[in-house]
Amino acid sequence: MKIALIIENSQAAKSEIVHGALKSVVEPLGHSVHHYGMYAPEDKASLTYVMNGLLAGIVLNSGAADFVVTGCGTGMGSMLACNSMPGVFCGLVIDPTDAFLFGQINDGNCLSMPYAKGFGWAAELNLQDCYRKLFEVERGVGYPKERAAIMAKNRGILKGLKAAASKPMLEVLKGVDADLLKATIAGEKFQELFFANCQDEAIAAHLRGVLAA
Repeated sequence: MKIALIIENSQAAKSEIVHGALKSVVEPLGHSVHHYGMYAPEDKASLTYVMNGLLAGIVLNSGAADFVVTGCGTGMGSMLACNSMPGVFCGLVIDPTDAFLFGQINDGNCLSMPYAKGFGWAAELNLQDCYRKLFEVERGVGYPKERAAIMAKNRGILKGLKAAASKPMLEVLKGVDADLLKATIAGEKFQELFFANCQDEAIAAHLRGVLAA
């Protein structure tokens, strides 16, 4: 599984802590981490929590990533922005129990975490424990397991509802503010990571045009 990591500007100083914690858990499981930035507070390309959502929508809808790990100071802004995108189902994860229940019940494709609120001593251990509860087990099994069937049914209903309420991602990209989109994909490793993994040529072609403009 390709896991995209996206960090916004207010928490960029913690990028390596988050990146290291994520890699330490998921790489031994055979997953790869694609770090789309930010990498440090002084990066030329700066991401806001709104851009986190747009970037998550791009990588998930294009097939460039299978799962997104993101966040902000509280985790709430990035969660809202991610859930505004078609095909993105983002949960707010604060502790390992949140991670486990989100994976078992909701089986989403994106999580948002707080990297300021409650982020203190041994915070990296909490990150690792959250990632273990999500990625070390089969997701979507249900909790409690006797409710697995109805939970799966509701996930399907939610996907249908979101599809009915959302535009396709390419239409979103054509409709958003051009400067916002260009800034969102201006990260130093975006082109290297995205175009090598994108499965949607129409999205890729549109973004090449945005970058060339």
